[in-house]
This record gives sequence, C-alpha cells and structure tokens, in this order.
Amino acid sequence: MTVAQEKFGIVDGREVDIFTLSSASGVRARLTNYGGIIVSLEVPDRAGRPADVILGFDTLDGYLQKHPFFGALVGRYANRIGDGRFALDGRTYTLEQNGAAGAHLHGGSHGYDKAVWEAEAVTEGGVDKLRLNHVSPDGDAGYPGTLTVGVVYSLDEQGRLGIEYTATSDANTVVNLTNHAYFNLAGHGSGDVLGHMLWIDADRVTPTDPVSQVPDGTLLKVEGTAYDFRTPKPIGRDAANTPDGFGGYDINYVLNSPAGTLRRIAEVTEPASGRCMEVLTTQPAVQLYTAFKLDGSKIGKGGVPYRASAGFCLETQHYPDSPNKPQFPSTVLRAGQVYRETTVYRFFAR
Repeated sequence: MTVAQEKFGIVDGREVDIFTLSSASGVRARLTNYGGIIVSLEVPDRAGRPADVILGFDTLDGYLQKHPFFGALVGRYANRIGDGRFALDGRTYTLEQNGAAGAHLHGGSHGYDKAVWEAEAVTEGGVDKLRLNHVSPDGDAGYPGTLTVGVVYSLDEQGRLGIEYTATSDANTVVNLTNHAYFNLAGHGSGDVLGHMLWIDADRVTPTDPVSQVPDGTLLKVEGTAYDFRTPKPIGRDAANTPDGFGGYDINYVLNSPAGTLRRIAEVTEPASGRCMEVLTTQPAVQLYTAFKLDGSKIGKGGVPYRASAGFCLETQHYPDSPNKPQFPSTVLRAGQVYRETTVYRFFAR
C-alpha cells in the first residue's frame, strides 16, 4: 500500500497535509502534521461496516480554534504540573499557568498540539507509517533544553495503530508525551459512550485536588470505589459516584504491570457494534477521561454537536506532576539520554 497525501491548509505560512494510512484489516487512519492529530479512524464492526470512531473536525479551521485537544499529540509535559513550576538540578522553572488554580496543562497554550510537524510518509514491509519530527527550543513554554521529538504512527494489517515516541535534549529537562484522542466505538456522532464496557489493569489511582486536578501525592486503591475497572463494566455505571465528584472520570491510573515493556493494559468494547479496542503501552500509567466537560458547543465532523460523554480518552503517560512528586516515577530526561515510549491501539470486532 501507499500512504495517500493531500493538502489540508496553511498555518503560519507552512503547508499542512492529511495523510491516510490503510490496513488490510479494514482500519483506516487519517492524520495531519498539524499537532500530529488523528483526524479520523475508520474501524469495521462485526458485520464489516466501517465507522469513524474519533471525535474531531472536518476542516483544519476547526482545529485552529480552541478545542479540548481532539486527537492531538501533547507535550512537552502531558497532563498537569502544579502551580506551573518545578525544580530541577537546584533551579526552579516557571511555566505557563494555563490550567485551573494555576496549574500548567498539556505543555501550555502553544504546546506540541499546535505545532506544524515535519512529516514523512512511507510504507515499510506492508505497514503504512507517518514519521513526524519537531524541535522544541530551549525555554519553550518555560522548559529547559532544546528538545528534538520524533513520533511514528504506524498501521499494520492486524488493525494496530502504533505510536512510537522518541526525544533527546541538549540539557536536562522533563518530558511526558501522549496522544489525546477521544474515542467512541459506536461512531463519533452516535451519542455517549456510557454503555461501552471498559477494563483497566490498575489497582490504584492518583487522587487529585478537586479544583486544580493536580495529584496530592498519594495513591488510592480502586477497590470499593467507582474507579474500579479491574472487572469489565459499563463506563457510566458508577460515573456519578466518583470520589472527586465530577460525575465522570478524569483520573490517572497506576498500571499494575511493570513499565518499560509493551503490555496489554486496557480494553474497551461497544456491545451493539462489537467493536473492540485493546490498549498496549510501555508507559507506567493511563489517564481515563470520559469527556463530561463537553457541552455541545463544539460542532464536530458532519455537523454533530459533541455533548457530555460523547467520547472517552485513554491517554498513556507518566504520572501528572511527577516533577514535583519525588515519590512518583521520574520524568527527567538527562542530556544525551533518549526518551522512548510506545503505545498501540488494536482494533477488532467480536
């Protein structure tokens, strides 16, 4: 197969394209080098009928407006850093406070989700790939070090959408990269995801301050709480009873299996269509967000208003606020080291 490429628009005088990755399994992904965004993802149901399972927009202009990171690559630090600052090697770095209660959120208001990445599309061994590269200068959003980031999207014949992250820096810094795709396995415009069946291999979460949503540094066992997905259950069954009182989920799960190796950590099934999504990652944690903050004001693909719980996110990551929590796994990338993480979303039907 050959990766198809077409123009999507212009940002700051730079051309933005759409790349289409195809698979013999019937899965098809459309990606753009603006923000590394997954624009659409067609997945067959048990009868072979495809549906686009990614929330997003039909045009580039939709992504240029303020939106909740639909489908985007997020960095330099995904999720939150408390009070918009951290200390490293005896020096305190001040970041943009673009989140609630002064937190720094998803790398700031001009993070990697708004960058025009260098792109190269190739097909290797029958697998379509899109290679993206971005250089984040020293001081970008307040972070130290010039960070060179590489992301490779791949789609193989088994319907596995892979995301491989690498990064190097010329000075010590902190890094936490993820993708912020919103999924709805019934189709992006089909309503809410509360009936999707979800399993997560995690015994603990990192509870947060209810205002800033920054972790308080403790670990909470999910047993006996609404956070418990160790046995598959509908996403919406206990959503109104989360300890943080959100009426939905926006919480970091501490994965049971050791980080550093690619292993299965979550699975979601949409009963009516039979579509399933299996998540594998090398990362130590995953953020579950059930999009309860969507209010219908964002008009998505096909003119569909995205309302509360129209999608769910499983953002593989390191823990939020790790630079300020020495008890959490370190997110420090030393000069000369290489950051490497991989996440795979495997799609099938049963």
